[in-house]
Amino acid sequence: MNENTDQTPKTDIPTENTDNISTENTTNSTENIETLETEEVPSEQNEPILATENATDGVIENTTDKITQELADQKDKYLRLLADFENFRRRTAKEKIDFLEQANAKLILELLPVLDDFERAAKSMDAPETSIESVKNGITLVYGKFLKSLERQGLMPIHSNGEVFDVEKHEAITQIPAPTEDMKGKIIDTVEKGYTLGEKVVRFAKVVIGQ
Repeated sequence: MNENTDQTPKTDIPTENTDNISTENTTNSTENIETLETEEVPSEQNEPILATENATDGVIENTTDKITQELADQKDKYLRLLADFENFRRRTAKEKIDFLEQANAKLILELLPVLDDFERAAKSMDAPETSIESVKNGITLVYGKFLKSLERQGLMPIHSNGEVFDVEKHEAITQIPAPTEDMKGKIIDTVEKGYTLGEKVVRFAKVVIGQ
């Protein structure tokens, strides 16, 4: 049995062929790797990417131009508005000055006749035949004329005596015992007359109040 076993035929694989197969496989693998590394993407695949980038650049450029134009328009509108406001301010200030000058001129024209009367009264006092009674009457007439001229301008006196004290029109300078019971808290005397111009008090009446 041992002899039969030893006589089993042996098959020898040529070493040279095995080495050739390994070398060939290694060479093929290396070539495949180099091919993958050096292979370029076809230009047809790059075109959509370039087109997208160009389109994005175009949108950004258009948006920038639009914003720049809008800013320029807004700046122009602001400058025009500022100029209009400055013109309006100057025109209003001039109109206000003109109005005050016209109002003053109107008041002066109203008072000039009174000034003429005072000048005539002053001359008449130098005449030897002028009496105290005539001077008194002249002064009364001039005063009445002067008061009516002011009333035409809207100036009205505040009548205070016997009225209840009103802080909106009166200024109390002192208090005295009331002569009667019903005069307590009321105005006994007016030291300085007050006046209103239209509905506004231009001078408070200085009064004495009963207590």
